[in-house]
Amino acid sequence: MRILLTGWLCLAMAASLHAQVKPAGIFGDHMVLQRNKPIPVWGTAAPGEKISVSLSGQTVKTKASKTGDWSVTLPAMKEGGPYSLTLTGKDTVTLSDVLIGEVWLCSGQSNMEWAVKAADSAKREIAASANDMIRHIKVPRTAALQPRREMGQPADWKVCGPATAGDFTAVGYFFARELQKRLGVPVGLVNSSWGGTHVETWTSAEAFFTQPEFAALKEKYPTVDTPIKAPNAYATLLYNGMIQPIVGFAIRGAIWYQGESNAGRAEQYNRSFPLMINDWRSRWKEDFPFYFVQLTHYQASKGDSQNGGSTWAELREAQTNTLKLPNTGMAVIVDIGNSGDIHPRNKQDVGMRLALQALAKTYGVSVPHESPMVDKVIFEGNTASVTWKNSYDGMSVRNRYGYVNGFEVAGEDRKFHYARAWMADGKVMVTCDKVARPVALRYGWSDDPADLNLFNSAGLPANPFRTDDWPAKTLGAGFGK
Repeated sequence: MRILLTGWLCLAMAASLHAQVKPAGIFGDHMVLQRNKPIPVWGTAAPGEKISVSLSGQTVKTKASKTGDWSVTLPAMKEGGPYSLTLTGKDTVTLSDVLIGEVWLCSGQSNMEWAVKAADSAKREIAASANDMIRHIKVPRTAALQPRREMGQPADWKVCGPATAGDFTAVGYFFARELQKRLGVPVGLVNSSWGGTHVETWTSAEAFFTQPEFAALKEKYPTVDTPIKAPNAYATLLYNGMIQPIVGFAIRGAIWYQGESNAGRAEQYNRSFPLMINDWRSRWKEDFPFYFVQLTHYQASKGDSQNGGSTWAELREAQTNTLKLPNTGMAVIVDIGNSGDIHPRNKQDVGMRLALQALAKTYGVSVPHESPMVDKVIFEGNTASVTWKNSYDGMSVRNRYGYVNGFEVAGEDRKFHYARAWMADGKVMVTCDKVARPVALRYGWSDDPADLNLFNSAGLPANPFRTDDWPAKTLGAGFGK
């Protein structure tokens, strides 16, 4: 009888827990909700259960579906808090210390996942990190063959301070710190990143397999949703496990640091990266701001124009080309890498440069934010002249003798030679004794252009570029081949 009674109690407790009104895992104590936008909230309860959701005097009611799912949308609110978010069904769940402010999704591979505790001056940064207006949640690493409605494991929002900040995404934290200081409102970071991952794994199946160059790969995709540990084993895995569960959570925009793992097929990145951005925007039903980091310098494989080309240079070019999408921006960081380490520790400047993009383009703050981009290249005789956009108060060369590093030219034979370059009347003049009539010019075109020294008046480095459209080294390299 005791055994039967114990079993009955266990079943009753399990049924009670299953019936409990429950928010989705992205919602929790200490979270930040997006200001000035309707606030979606969703979760589970007993099938048919009546649910009410209340926040700061606003209440919205609904009823759970036959499968136990429910969702509501609360009215938009201005910045403020702390508040309590209360979910009431047959029982009540209260989420406390909720702030209303700016929410940014932080995603990509290891340089986004890289924690504050591993960044430059980590001890000093962590000691000075106390700021309850900055909050962070790390979406658990989850690879899944099918879209998940919930995160793979529980996760908690953390309030920024010496006990927590060391585990925050470093790029995201320094980005948020600048926004919070400038805007004076709470900033929440949703950190959904995983080191070493490809852009294809962050894209949904609906978007990925409808593209002609990827459609044939669908035949190789498993039809049974079995556990997967390798995030790059197939396309869509991290979208399914780490993006789909948070789709709909109100955000201002996204910041992205990835590309190292796609350098070997950089030419295809011209399509696969915009595909992912458009996919996410379609899921959120909003063309939200999307700001990304261009790859820095790194001695990946000694690739340059003299040695068969550079995959990293081609990836940087693909990232630059992605700026054709509306509401995007790019932080050029080619000056702050580490030739021997794919994970440069200076994440402060990376976060700051992303913040400059957001401040200017999203929040309307008047601040220099763009790196110099090539405007026009004119070839006359044996000399090329280069003019620039985004120079602000003028271009500068960080060299006491005025020499500009990183330029090379080629003639009709398509053989590149390093060139002499200098500033004259705001232009960069380029010439090479070995090329009598140059027809193509490149700047910073290598895996590891560590000596680039051309900046605008805001201290932002000039963007690497090429004028030719000669076949890319990575042409023909594709995902799944």
